[in-house]
Amino acid sequence: MTQSTAEVQALLPELAELVVSAVNLEMAPASIDPDAPLYRDGLGLDSIDILEIALVVSRKYGTQIKAGDADNAKVFGSLRALAQYIVANRQSA
Repeated sequence: MTQSTAEVQALLPELAELVVSAVNLEMAPASIDPDAPLYRDGLGLDSIDILEIALVVSRKYGTQIKAGDADNAKVFGSLRALAQYIVANRQSA
């Protein structure tokens, strides 16, 4: 396991809690499949939920997630994809 893979794995539970609290999901953070889609079919989140998560993630991890960015569909593709983005782009924890 590479350093960044280990960082992503370590970040997943914290990120799941952040997502649940940011959009008031009525589920346990541990029950979120890290590879399930966040948007629509997976967790059933909508664009407003994704904006809320982007704001919280930006504040907590110092990442820049801009609305309308072509990579956003990939970044918010799953909890794991979001964690990978954070590990690759965070300024400070």
